Amino acid sequence: MRKIISLICLLIPIVAAADSLEIRENAPDRHVVVKGDTLWDISARFFKSPWKWQAIWGLNKDTITNPHWIYPGDVILLDRSTGTLQINAAQPTSAPPVSQTLNGNVVKLSPQIRQIPSDHTQIPVIPFNEIAPFLAKALVAETNDVANLPTLEGTYEQRELLGVGDIAYVRNLPTDKGLNWQAYRMGKPLIDPDTHQLLGNEIIYLGDAVVEKFAPLSEMRITQSVMEIAKGDHFRQASEPAPSHFQPHAPSTSITAKIISIYSGATHAGRNAVITLNKGSDDGLENGHVLALYQKGEVIVGGRPFKRTLLALPDMRYGLVVIFRTFKKVSYGLIIQSQQSAELFDSAVTPKI
Repeated sequence: MRKIISLICLLIPIVAAADSLEIRENAPDRHVVVKGDTLWDISARFFKSPWKWQAIWGLNKDTITNPHWIYPGDVILLDRSTGTLQINAAQPTSAPPVSQTLNGNVVKLSPQIRQIPSDHTQIPVIPFNEIAPFLAKALVAETNDVANLPTLEGTYEQRELLGVGDIAYVRNLPTDKGLNWQAYRMGKPLIDPDTHQLLGNEIIYLGDAVVEKFAPLSEMRITQSVMEIAKGDHFRQASEPAPSHFQPHAPSTSITAKIISIYSGATHAGRNAVITLNKGSDDGLENGHVLALYQKGEVIVGGRPFKRTLLALPDMRYGLVVIFRTFKKVSYGLIIQSQQSAELFDSAVTPKI
């Protein structure tokens, strides 16, 4: 009886893992990692819920913040008994035993490990190149930041547009915030479609500048310019890059958000596009949260002839978005799965399965 109880106890974690993870019907037994793979894509190749990160890779979410390092050439193996993925890292090859004749004597050499230089880089969680520009720059000016912003009031020789090396004269520049600043232009206001509340303003990054002299009109020199800088543009203190290491996971609470902006001003977005949601850290969102994307169900005419009624179809789930940058009232996410185009005011909610 004790042996049976012990066996049941050993099987409970395996059963729990199998219940929480659904393996795809066409899941392979192995996958050789190639350049361009992401950990998300690899997980999605085997499982229907790739955001269940800790269970898929056998991680302890309380103590481990990063998955195993994975490189091109590594072999990912699916353990169907436990419903987890394992890594069989590529091993260096051994040279066969050789012998060498020296002055008539045979010298036996032991097997040697052949060292092959590698330029492999670890596989990112999601396409890092898609979000890197958004991690080092300010994206949102929150409502309490708008008043008394440092503003470009004049230029040397009254130039209309500034580039690298040009001098800008800036009003309201504080003297206790350092010498390095970022130039930006106020973008469109971010309005909550439900409450019509102003959540903040998008920021368009223009370039970098350094203070050369503090004064009522401080003197700054432009050190980098990605767009032309002009009178009326603003400056804010250069900030530290946002964290770039996180693991996709579903929120532990029910969250419902809406798409309020698509980067570059587009009206539709597909896979690897960046979108803005009307929920942020104040609402419980954090980096790595995965939300399911839904299109509102259409309203159709139903019923019998001469007695027509309007019927609302269920909302249709069509993709997933992972949050990579949060502010108090808004957040930015990367669409990592999509069967159709995302549109403004589509919903993003905690995934159920």
